[in-house]
Amino acid sequence: MEEDCKLRNWDELIPDALGLIFSHLPLQEVLTVVPRVCKAWNRAVTGPYCWQEIDIELWSNRCHQSDHLDRMLQMLINRSSGSLRKLSVTGLQNDSIFSFIAQHAGSLKTLKVPRSCLSNPGVVNVAEKLSSLTFLDLSYCCKVGPEAIQAIGKHCKSLTEFSRNMHPLDVASVVSHDDEAYAIASTMPKLKRLEIAYHRVSTEGVLKILSSCIFLEFLELRGCWDVQLDNKFFKEKFPDMKVLGPRVIGFYDMINDWEDCCSDYFSDGSDYLAWEFLEDGEMGEFYDDEFEHGWDDNFYADRFNIDLEPHIWPPSP
Repeated sequence: MEEDCKLRNWDELIPDALGLIFSHLPLQEVLTVVPRVCKAWNRAVTGPYCWQEIDIELWSNRCHQSDHLDRMLQMLINRSSGSLRKLSVTGLQNDSIFSFIAQHAGSLKTLKVPRSCLSNPGVVNVAEKLSSLTFLDLSYCCKVGPEAIQAIGKHCKSLTEFSRNMHPLDVASVVSHDDEAYAIASTMPKLKRLEIAYHRVSTEGVLKILSSCIFLEFLELRGCWDVQLDNKFFKEKFPDMKVLGPRVIGFYDMINDWEDCCSDYFSDGSDYLAWEFLEDGEMGEFYDDEFEHGWDDNFYADRFNIDLEPHIWPPSP
């Protein structure tokens, strides 16, 4: 058994298996370490096998330059080759990158873009291309309103989960969010899970949602102070539904969502923003003769402006 393990050829694993394994590694390692191990691993990383599910939410929290974020998304989504099923990213800064995502959303089921600067027209214009979505997170997207939500509901007929939480400070000057509640009620009848924490929604707005979204299993109402519905009401009328709120117990609960959303934003983890984005064409150069005789770290560090000193490269398996 021990001899068989020593002779195992890891580079002969099928690309699907390699992609599944690499999906459990940190993004930085997948893009900078794995491609250097062998040609087979390089091909797996540059192909669609690793990128059917893209989660760069933590990295994007630390990314302070929108062009870096846009380039990263464009590179990874292009590598998915139309097989992208799940995308998690935060802080999109423009409608154009959201449009790019929508253009490649033929297989996309889950889309999380919280804290993004998206506009109503930007969402409305591409909503039709997001028709395969079953889960959408537009939390803390302050510029998105009922027009965008209605367009999403109109075109995303399979949507079962919608997250639209807000921060209390962002809605302090808002008079009412009932128009959003009505948009949800009129266009998202298949919802099973809905989160609208800290919305300025009224009792009437919530009742409209409850009467229209008959499959609801979970409803988040924390911080919806204008909703005059207590636990007794929900237990009597909707005994199988889990409801969180509307009352918040304690200050810690009130700010918990926002802290979860941006806890990494102010962290010290921005040191690896210097590793830049190796374009797909550039990855192809790894196959030349120089690759067979070893890697010139200084050459690639200079060319791509990457600081390689802090990294200790693991040996090939």
